[in-house]
Amino acid sequence: MRKTYLIILFVLLPVFLFAQDDDLQIEDTLLCSDTLMVPADGLESNDDFRFIINDAFGVGEKLTFTIGWKMIKAGEATMEVAEILDHEDRPVYKVRTIAKSFPFFDNFFKVRDTAEAWIDVEGLFTWYFRKKLNEGSYENEQVQVYDQRRNIVRAQDTAFVVPEYVQDVLSALYYVRTIDLEVGDTVTIYNFEKDKCYPLDVIVHGKEIIEVPAGKFKCIKVEPLLQSAGIFKHEGTLSVWLTDDRLKMPVLMRSKVVVGSIYAELTDYRIGELYEW
Repeated sequence: MRKTYLIILFVLLPVFLFAQDDDLQIEDTLLCSDTLMVPADGLESNDDFRFIINDAFGVGEKLTFTIGWKMIKAGEATMEVAEILDHEDRPVYKVRTIAKSFPFFDNFFKVRDTAEAWIDVEGLFTWYFRKKLNEGSYENEQVQVYDQRRNIVRAQDTAFVVPEYVQDVLSALYYVRTIDLEVGDTVTIYNFEKDKCYPLDVIVHGKEIIEVPAGKFKCIKVEPLLQSAGIFKHEGTLSVWLTDDRLKMPVLMRSKVVVGSIYAELTDYRIGELYEW
């Protein structure tokens, strides 16, 4: 396990979820069977997908964040809805994120993390996910192909049975942004990561006014929390502030760890164009 606080500076956005805890045990992931031994074409196919109204984001949206610890600004991350592609005869959003350390920190610990997700435009679930981590001397690349018609994810030359509408860690945030969040609510999302499936609760705590370099925003505070042992247990409490409007843009993310508070704050944003039905 890579346990340096400099690494933690670069794991706060959906990128913050990419370096997940390898100690998450299979008994904690009961929603996902270990391996699928039968041919995928032997499973029943389903074309009756859900439809979710999305007035939160669209093509052209780009969010830029500074990542730091206390008074130290260590890097920058972007989240962008790049374009709409055709996949499996359905329109999908191509969403990508990039996290990189600033030049000064490159001398000590260079970070260049990227991720890409294809999110169904109508149902807001994942069809494809790819992440590539370059952190110091550590390099890792993973690709996940989601067969939502048969509830299968193919990853690392293995097929896994998963729940309906399972999400990757990146699409999960975009999905939450489309939900009408009320204080006291708990939203449960089923996530797949690497070779595991787990339930992630998003708890809605309250409303606050948050000021960041991009401006002052009325926000709703949420907390992602695993139902069982896993990533957040080891990294401290994570809080995310979303704008309290139709966009629900993430403007601030903060994680309390032993050394203090690590944050990612919005510095610039561009609103995208909503999909026309």
